[in-house]
Amino acid sequence: MTGRRLTVEVPMRWADMDAYGHINNVNLVRMMEEARIGAFGVPGGTGLPRVDPAVDLFSRVGDDTQTLVVEHRVRYVRPLDYRNVPAIVDVWVSAVKPATFELSYLFRDPVDGHECVRASTTLAFFSAVDERLLRIPAEHRDALREFLGDPLFT
Repeated sequence: MTGRRLTVEVPMRWADMDAYGHINNVNLVRMMEEARIGAFGVPGGTGLPRVDPAVDLFSRVGDDTQTLVVEHRVRYVRPLDYRNVPAIVDVWVSAVKPATFELSYLFRDPVDGHECVRASTTLAFFSAVDERLLRIPAEHRDALREFLGDPLFT
C-alpha cells in the first residue's frame, strides 16, 4: 500500500547535538513532533501555528479535545549528524484504528540523502471534559486514510 507522503524540513539545532556530533536521541523525539506539526498542523486549542502545515488535520478537533501521544518507536539506522541545514523527513499515516492512529517518519540526512532514522508515533484523541479516549470522527478517518501507507514496523 502506498499512500501520500508529506516531506517536511526540520531544523537541527546546535544544542541537539551530542558529544559525537550526532543528533541526540532525546532531541530526535522533539524533531518527530516538529515533523508531525509541520506535516499535519498544530493540535486544536494549543495556540496559533507558526507556519501553515502541508495538510491541516489536527486543528479541526474540538477545543475540549486533546491529541495525545500513546507511544513512540524509534529505530536508528545510522547516525543523523548535526548539519547547519534542516533534516528531510517523510511523514505518513501507517495505521488507522477506531480510537488511535499511527504516523511514520523517515529521517534522511540533508546532505548525502542516506536514511538515518525510522520512527512512528501512535496518537489518540482524548476528551478533556469526559476524561476518556474518543473514537476518531469519520471526517478525520477519511482524511487520515488519504495518507495511509505501509508501516515501518511490523
